Amino acid sequence: MNGFTSIAVAIGKGFLRDRQSVFFAVVFPLMFLVLFGSVFNSGQSSRISLGVVGDVGVVDTMAGPQKEVFEETFDVQHFADLDDALFDVRSGDLSAALVQERSALTLHYTQTDQVRAGIVQGTVRAFVDGANLAATGEPPVFELSSERVEDESLTTIQFMTPGLLGWAVAMSAAFGAAATLQGWRTSKLLRRLQLSPVPTVSIVMARVVVTVVTALVQMAIFLGLATLAFGMQLSGTWWIAIPLLVAGTLSFMSLGLLSGALAGTTEGAVNLANFLVLPMAFLSGSFFPLDAAPTWLRTVSQVMPLRHLNDGMIDVLVRGLGWSATVVPFAVLLGFAAVVSLVAVKLFRWEGD
Repeated sequence: MNGFTSIAVAIGKGFLRDRQSVFFAVVFPLMFLVLFGSVFNSGQSSRISLGVVGDVGVVDTMAGPQKEVFEETFDVQHFADLDDALFDVRSGDLSAALVQERSALTLHYTQTDQVRAGIVQGTVRAFVDGANLAATGEPPVFELSSERVEDESLTTIQFMTPGLLGWAVAMSAAFGAAATLQGWRTSKLLRRLQLSPVPTVSIVMARVVVTVVTALVQMAIFLGLATLAFGMQLSGTWWIAIPLLVAGTLSFMSLGLLSGALAGTTEGAVNLANFLVLPMAFLSGSFFPLDAAPTWLRTVSQVMPLRHLNDGMIDVLVRGLGWSATVVPFAVLLGFAAVVSLVAVKLFRWEGD
């Protein structure tokens, strides 16, 4: 037990004294959290820039709730000349320009941003249809009201924090394990530890405990900052994310061990771990949702442990789901950790080439 404690303390002190490791494990991911939190929690909704050329009766005659919704949706700029408005559309300063000749409305838009072009056309058409219906004097046959299924207090940053936390833990666990294994092997420390009275199990467990404690500290910092600075509200089942995070830490630690076993230098081990983790972050929804991604890409992401860690933490931290929502993530993460660790053990060498 004394040997285990001594090695664990030594690993912990080594991590804290390595400013580069602390930066990339804690500070660097927090920079993304602050950036996204500042952008998406600014309290300002993104409006569509629309140029109105001359007199446009549909816009000028709006009143009541329809006008309020229109002003919330569009940032209207008035133009006297159509050419000036078209120049701004081509330059990207306007999303579209609307002009009316008698009863005919023409919407000029740019196809350089196809998503925005579709939104602009659909939104303007909806207001025009509403104006046509109002002009007939007939009441609408159907009415649509929209209600979000989540609590009104939920903000965008709440759905982004779990993904960024998962990415931070993945980097810390993978890089730490890869650097430690290869660094100790290069410096011959690994062979000395093997010849010491300390059991090999104690050495491994010391590295695991330090990595898990680091992940829990990352979780506390991330959730604390998101809660205090950006108003994130945790669900009643948020604590289930703790064992889920531990499983995810073991999963990515196994990737780090595999990188350390394969690479011949410390730099090579860290680069290999980065090669495995960074693309996974983009393909697992850490930075942006995968709802609009191609079907094949969403299918590929299902075999990545980070995708299941992110989904599981969103379910318990944000959506308030219980243990049943973590069964599949737990199984995938622990299964991945077991398989990759076995491969790493097979490839493991006490000494370098």
